[in-house]
Amino acid sequence: MKSYQKLRTAHAAARLEEEGAAPLPSGRGRLAPCWVGSGLLVAAVLLSTVTVWVLRQVSGGWLGPTPPPKCLLVPESQRFDCYPERRVVVTQELCESRGCCFIQSPPLAEGKQGVPWCFYPPDFPSYALESLNQTALGMVGVLVRREKAYYPRDIEKLRLDVEFETDTRLHIKITDAANPRYEVPLDVPRVTKRAENPIYSLNFSWDPFGVLLQRKATGAVLLNTTVAPLIFADQFLQISTSLPSKFLYGLGEHRDSFLHSLDWNTLTFWARDVAPTESFNLYGAHPFYLLMEEGGNAHGVFLLNSNAMEVALQPAPGLTWRTIGGVLDFYIFLGPDPNMVIQQYQQVIGFPAMPPIWALGFHLCRWGYGSSNETWQTVRAMRNYQIPQDAQWNDIDYMDGYRDFTLDSQKFTSLPSLVEDLHKHGQRYVMILDAGISSTSPHGSYWPFDEGLRRGLFLNTTKGQPLIGQVWPGFTAFPDFSNPDTHQWWLENLQHFYAHVPFDGVWIDMNEPSNFMDGSEDGCPPGELDSPPYTPAVLGDSLSAKTVCASAEQKASVHYNLHNLYGLMEAKATASALVRIRGKRPFLVSRSTFPSQGRYSGHWLGDNRSGWHRPLLDLFGIPLVGADICGFSGSTSEELCTRWMQLGAFYPFSRNHNTQNEQDPTAFSPAARTAMKDVLLTRYSLLPFLYTLFHRAHLQGDTVARPLFFEFPRDVATWELDRQFLWGQSLLVTPVLEPGVDSVTGYIPQGTWYDFYTVRNPCLSPEPSHPCPSLPAQGSSLNSSGEMLKMSAPLEHLNLHVRGGSILPTQKPGTTTGVTRGNPLRLIVALSSHATAWGDLFWDDGESLDTFEKGNYSYVVFNVTQVGCGGEGRSGGPMAPGHLELIIFGVQKPPSKVLLNGQEKPFSYLDNQVWPHFRVPFAGRGSPC
Repeated sequence: MKSYQKLRTAHAAARLEEEGAAPLPSGRGRLAPCWVGSGLLVAAVLLSTVTVWVLRQVSGGWLGPTPPPKCLLVPESQRFDCYPERRVVVTQELCESRGCCFIQSPPLAEGKQGVPWCFYPPDFPSYALESLNQTALGMVGVLVRREKAYYPRDIEKLRLDVEFETDTRLHIKITDAANPRYEVPLDVPRVTKRAENPIYSLNFSWDPFGVLLQRKATGAVLLNTTVAPLIFADQFLQISTSLPSKFLYGLGEHRDSFLHSLDWNTLTFWARDVAPTESFNLYGAHPFYLLMEEGGNAHGVFLLNSNAMEVALQPAPGLTWRTIGGVLDFYIFLGPDPNMVIQQYQQVIGFPAMPPIWALGFHLCRWGYGSSNETWQTVRAMRNYQIPQDAQWNDIDYMDGYRDFTLDSQKFTSLPSLVEDLHKHGQRYVMILDAGISSTSPHGSYWPFDEGLRRGLFLNTTKGQPLIGQVWPGFTAFPDFSNPDTHQWWLENLQHFYAHVPFDGVWIDMNEPSNFMDGSEDGCPPGELDSPPYTPAVLGDSLSAKTVCASAEQKASVHYNLHNLYGLMEAKATASALVRIRGKRPFLVSRSTFPSQGRYSGHWLGDNRSGWHRPLLDLFGIPLVGADICGFSGSTSEELCTRWMQLGAFYPFSRNHNTQNEQDPTAFSPAARTAMKDVLLTRYSLLPFLYTLFHRAHLQGDTVARPLFFEFPRDVATWELDRQFLWGQSLLVTPVLEPGVDSVTGYIPQGTWYDFYTVRNPCLSPEPSHPCPSLPAQGSSLNSSGEMLKMSAPLEHLNLHVRGGSILPTQKPGTTTGVTRGNPLRLIVALSSHATAWGDLFWDDGESLDTFEKGNYSYVVFNVTQVGCGGEGRSGGPMAPGHLELIIFGVQKPPSKVLLNGQEKPFSYLDNQVWPHFRVPFAGRGSPC
């Protein structure tokens, strides 16, 4: 929502008056939501009426004439915006010309949004449900509007399709009953059987039409769209709903708190190249939200629509979807816990790809190395200090004139030798590619453009000529990745470059697509694609702001429909090409993203600045995600970069990248460098655990880095926490996010927790003859009832806690994932209060395609009970190294002996209830108890 008191220019007001629609005739009375108690409604009405009367007396009448009684019946928090246009002076005359209520509210501070002055009355005309019939999968209905709405080309008759797809998934789709409309070309599951025992009940309001969805177990109303009218015009689609609580998450990509504010907050979805800034539309579009209900249940809603969109949040609590094209295609996921909601969402959009193991190592990059020799020097320095590193990257420096698929023959002439050296040391090389293809080289000198032009593979203007914009190399054309022929051309370009520089992964950037000019070198043509009747709250107030014209023509549709899909389509083409070229799992990260992106790429959060930020948490099915550690732009400090490296070591995708100034670990003092090295060694020791988490994400849509409330949904204290996170179920990360402190306060959920760093004790040496010194006091178990705890956090320390009941597979860390994988396995067993624990390990060769699908893997489940412990699994592929070390936390008294498959084994025991060490052969099965 916006504040209507933020008046703009008289010119804007005059323009709107010229374009304003005639007043609407009054419609039928709206049905009151059936779940609202009459006493509550009357109280709200009386309070609203009295408040308005008092304000009018105090203000001396500045609020204007007294509104009709029906308008005073609407409480402020439930006023749904009837005039969302920005840059407009909204007057009473303009508002009432739409048949809406006009009540001014007190002014707010500049930049703040508030209660809308123009809002829908209870009797505003909407659609009526004319017919509803049963189908094999659900229902089909017809919606009819008998009075025109105020946006042009409103559609009088709509088709309603309802499919009860599973017991926990409902599909509701509303589209034009007479004419086909653009729909997102996303592969979604097609069901053949109606759900037999859904955990939800669905009802409809017939006139006006509305959807009422409830959870059977609790009666909670998850959707109630009768709160505001449905509008369905050719370029303006709007539907609103009440929400059962204020705890709303998702709706990316925006720089915002993890828990969204419902205080008149608007989030916009239109991919845009802009450094992450609050209140702006950023690189990706993910119209999906998760909401926590009272009692700890959760549900999610996904609008499958790729057009420019905004979601308006208000304190009712309520939500309004507005989009300017396509159809209203909703999936609702009933959970009931938040983990299950995310899994059900990914059952629709697709589970993420399994990354190669080296993708989970530490990556290093800088825009400004200047030469391949300078890049090489950084790699050597990392090796000299024995700091873990799996991949070295280059930004656009390596290119000749910033042109894709070229190499600067002066400054980067030794790049092939650098890549060869990386490969000899078990490391990888990743290069950047931008979306724009240089269009200014002499004919015959730049094959990518010449061949793309010959084949007709670029976005075209409405006149059928390639649309020319401007990016780093100067004037550029933009590949049309909606065209399958472009995928072949893209493959050929990558093959040609790979023959000179055998890269291991690709980083696709500037793919919103970014454009340094608005639209094209010739601007954009007049028309309702580039200047629609309604433009969502996009940065720049234009769909073409720093991107291409919405009217640009592509193979599948106009760019107006495909803009938010550009990064996804490029990622799909790039992943396919990498498989063809290397024959291994592809590795790539993309800046622009859309639902299902995780099937093809990871994601980094763009051009972030150095500063003290919260951790990132992913709800969108892209588990391989991370921010540029220490910040891409701006000046970091040694303290900031050390703390950020500690946090970034636990990003699922861990990369230090910046512009110009050095900020890799070798650039700092010995103390800071040691702290960074130590936390990276911790990450590498946990690679078996992390890799297994990614397997579970690939197999069933589990999250890797998850918020605390995913594991503790009944603990309301966790619902607002976004300064801590978990790896899977088991590892709690509490980073320091403030300067100048040596302690951190974090929430410890109910249960038994153990300080992870106990296992860094020399007792974990592969040689059991080494003595075990006394462990620090924090090595003992911490039994929490769910409380905030102040923890020591000197600059060299990151607080990590292992959850009781968990078994973490780890390894002695090396400087690359390859070295680490050759080291012995270590199981960290953290006993629960009931002396039980569980964990698992997925193991394959780390890079081959479809190892799980082909059965070329080993999977072991470890468990501990009060009477023993063991491992069960299957082995059809590579096994972990041939011996295992076991450390158990929480043993209450010394055991008399330890047996492995009936044979007694040596062990040691410490008196702080930590049983740290014995060494046993690893065979996939066995009970070391």
